[in-house]
Amino acid sequence: MSVYQLKSRFQDILRPLVRSLAARGVTANQVTSVAAAVSVALGLFLSIAPLPHWFLLVPVWFLLRMGLNAIDGMLAREHGQKSILGAYLNETGDVVSDAALYLPFALIEPNDLMPVMAVIFLSALTEFAGVLGQTVGASRRYDGPLGKSDRAVLFGALGIFIAAGGTFAAWTSWLWAAVALLLVWTTINRISAGIREARKAPR
Repeated sequence: MSVYQLKSRFQDILRPLVRSLAARGVTANQVTSVAAAVSVALGLFLSIAPLPHWFLLVPVWFLLRMGLNAIDGMLAREHGQKSILGAYLNETGDVVSDAALYLPFALIEPNDLMPVMAVIFLSALTEFAGVLGQTVGASRRYDGPLGKSDRAVLFGALGIFIAAGGTFAAWTSWLWAAVALLLVWTTINRISAGIREARKAPR
């Protein structure tokens, strides 16, 4: 079960807002660009000033960003705004945004920043594996167990933990190891599902 599977319900809630934005001339690419720019700015801010209370911005922004990600997709699909540039912005923007938002957690890790850096790399790899499905005749794969939405919940919860006065200690080494294993599992699932789908596709 992945948080991504709740996406359709989330979209139903946002649909009236999306119609209003489309009527006002707002484009999917504009929404995508704003989401990426704010994510990078927040990640840089927390990296420079990693004060615990500021980490409460992480879950707040992840929730808003999930909304913006749903909005840009609906604008593209339901209001005739699909574009080649938009496809590139959507995929690269998500990977860059995630890396920027995860980085501050590496900088406050007292043991070693490498485990979090590995999580950042493996997170990007899961998205790469998901996109590759389209190159072999399958769909863009979003299989779990630790997709983008699930990682947003995880890092949002960690942000709340830090803001509430929690500190990273020896136990976080086990946390990052578990996250890394789940990301490897996610990558394997996406590759396997893409291969199965491609083999079943009509030639």
